[in-house]
Amino acid sequence: MRKEGSGIYNKIRISEKIIEFRRANNIAQSEFGRLIGVSPQAVYKWEKEICYPDITFLPTLASLIGCTVGDFFE
Repeated sequence: MRKEGSGIYNKIRISEKIIEFRRANNIAQSEFGRLIGVSPQAVYKWEKEICYPDITFLPTLASLIGCTVGDFFE
């Protein structure tokens, strides 16, 4: 956690983790989406930080990527 001003916040790193994993494993957004049961458009939006995955997807994402749910937050 970092402090900025009077608030404390964590940086959400979900998009970074997904992009790193897909690039390292040469997996398209469509294939990644198929692996976790979402559309390629959902993966695109997560990577562009237009929106974030539903909290119920975080354990599945972490398992697939090989990290913990906590790793999604800095």
